[in-house]
Amino acid sequence: MATKKTDDVFSISSFDPSKFNESFRDFAEKSSVKSKEALSKVKEATEEAGKTVEATLQNAQAGTVELGMKAIEMLRTNTENSFSHLESLLSIKSVSEFFELQTAFFRKQAELAVEQAKSLQETSKKVAEHVSKPGKEATEKAMSSFKLSA
Repeated sequence: MATKKTDDVFSISSFDPSKFNESFRDFAEKSSVKSKEALSKVKEATEEAGKTVEATLQNAQAGTVELGMKAIEMLRTNTENSFSHLESLLSIKSVSEFFELQTAFFRKQAELAVEQAKSLQETSKKVAEHVSKPGKEATEKAMSSFKLSA
């Protein structure tokens, strides 16, 4: 009898092709669903990445314009101060007055240079934060969805 049980387990007559077809069909359907879900997630991630890049480029362009305008403003101020100083120099009557004007001008320009450097630094920091914001938000979103699915 023991051999008969062994024969039954290994015999081809116990193989039912209809059950194999059902199992294979279930496997194929589940694989198809999983593939569609994965493709959908990849498509969504690609669209989000595209939006992030577009927003980053737009912010970078706006930041470049803002920094350019700040530089023009600084140049305009320095040029106006220089012309004003030249006009003052044309009216001097003594060497001591010349040195007083020059000293005052250099002091004013040094103070202005410090102010302008601080202003440019603040603007640059603001622009950098604005440019990096879309990427930061996208990273935070991805990390939160990763945490939720884990």
